[in-house]
Amino acid sequence: MNEARKKIVIIDDEPDIQYTIKEICIHGGWEPIVAINGRQGADMCKLHSPNLVIVDYHMPDWDGLTTVKKIREFDSVVSILVLTVDETQEIAEKFIAAGATDFAIKPIRSPDLISRIKINLKINEIQQGYVNEKKQVFIDKGISPATLSIICDFLREKSDGLTIEEITKGVNLAYQTVHRYVQYLVEKNHIEIIPIYGQLGRPKNKYRLPFKKTS
Repeated sequence: MNEARKKIVIIDDEPDIQYTIKEICIHGGWEPIVAINGRQGADMCKLHSPNLVIVDYHMPDWDGLTTVKKIREFDSVVSILVLTVDETQEIAEKFIAAGATDFAIKPIRSPDLISRIKINLKINEIQQGYVNEKKQVFIDKGISPATLSIICDFLREKSDGLTIEEITKGVNLAYQTVHRYVQYLVEKNHIEIIPIYGQLGRPKNKYRLPFKKTS
């Protein structure tokens, strides 16, 4: 699909945010469709079948979480990028379980949002491919094979392993998103954990693919 024709539904109740994201979309060559609340946004998604939805978390009536759930009831393919000032992993887990694809932190920075839009449009393309091939769009609660493949492909290029922060920077997904997918790989025993010793503060781990089992 021609990227210039890709549609992005923007759901936010703040006019300034609507305008900013709309201008970013136009600059990027994407078609913006603006909705002022979750209900209208869901209707716009039904009408236009967008490639990406950008939805604010804090809105009256339907908040972002409710809006994500409603959109997922009729569209399993569209990427959903959540705007939030809340960076906690707990909130991210709720959104991912509801079907959100990724996150962008307010206040909005144009270069960061453009990068995030591009990777989420790529995820949408991969997801659509799974649908066309009659494969699962979600392999577990909130876990999409498209996002998982992007993270795993990047990890395979780095034989020494990477921290979650390094993966985040490399794939242009939010830290919260990468953290959830790495956690999923750990739960499935598909990734090798490499402890980092000798550093002050909270210890960190590196993660490496493929996981090598010992005999």
